Amino acid sequence: MTATLYAYAFLDEFVLLYPVYVLLFVDSGLSVGRISSLFVLWSLTGVLLEVPSGAWADAVSRRTLLWLGPLLGAAGFALWVLVPSYWAFAAGFVLWGARGALGSGALEALVYEELERAGAADRYARVMGRAHALGQAAVMAATALAGPVLSAGGYRAVGAASVLASLLCAAAATRFPEHRTPAAAPSEDGWAATLRAGFADVRRDRSVLGALLFVPAVAAVWGALDEYTPLLVAETGVPAAGVPGLLVLIWACVTVGSLLSGVAERSGRAGLATLLAGAALALAVGALTGKPAGVALVALAFGGFQLATVLADVRLQRRIEGAGRATLTSLAGLGTELVTIGVYGVYGLLGSAVGHRAVFALCALPYLTTALAVALAGARGRRR
Repeated sequence: MTATLYAYAFLDEFVLLYPVYVLLFVDSGLSVGRISSLFVLWSLTGVLLEVPSGAWADAVSRRTLLWLGPLLGAAGFALWVLVPSYWAFAAGFVLWGARGALGSGALEALVYEELERAGAADRYARVMGRAHALGQAAVMAATALAGPVLSAGGYRAVGAASVLASLLCAAAATRFPEHRTPAAAPSEDGWAATLRAGFADVRRDRSVLGALLFVPAVAAVWGALDEYTPLLVAETGVPAAGVPGLLVLIWACVTVGSLLSGVAERSGRAGLATLLAGAALALAVGALTGKPAGVALVALAFGGFQLATVLADVRLQRRIEGAGRATLTSLAGLGTELVTIGVYGVYGLLGSAVGHRAVFALCALPYLTTALAVALAGARGRRR
């Protein structure tokens, strides 16, 4: 299973259109406002489909959703390059949003339960950390290849490569094992029953609710800030040609953060609180320096946040005991999407007024608050 997971994780992110699709939109005549509307549509699609798709994964087959999602993504990418227009881009973003929603929750639930079945649930953090690292390596590889492929064959060549990667990702997903016993299957009500069961688990066990809320608290802010890192780097005075190199540094640190998850899961609440606080301080100081050297601190911060994101998922999976594992994981994903949209809105209001350095520094505050909450919770637990 792990070999299939690693192939799936790499191919899922090896999309050459990622670093150039905004250029495609601009070259097709779209204004900044229309491009922004596409991003909103993309996010809203994820919000609307996140939880229902998770319930569907619990009710039917997680493997089915994992191969269906990349096929939808392939169709969307083909639309973009074959009939480039606003409505084709909109349809592609809906398909891309559906692709993400189908995989979110289903992948984590399938991997955790297959490991648990094999008596290796304690390897989940290490396995998922490596999968995330391979996905991030795929992003860097796709970024490096996109320019030469675009120069050689234009957007259609980049689109063809992206469609091929998505088709290979779907093929890899068909190789996932899925051993679900009848006891884990939903009742006769179908996916609606699994949705109700998932919410019942949250109401019954407050630790599940805490773990569920912790995921967006860790993952959302830095995930939204990632979209603005080129603007932060450019504000340091780096020439345009030097921006990609510093972005690769950031992604390299994110990849290292993923790889450290197997070791870091043993650090406990105190270690997690220290990690979040340290990453928050690195983010604030690195952003406020206004110099290229400060980007190295931002990169370290992002690596810490990625590590914390994997650990947050591990905490959630270990607290879920019912049949609605994918449902609850998708519910955490929904929370992440909603907070991310909020961060986009705040950034849009503050970015032009105070500058990118100040906004990045302000975004360290939620992480300091979360670190304090984790430390206090750990202290209360020790007193008991």
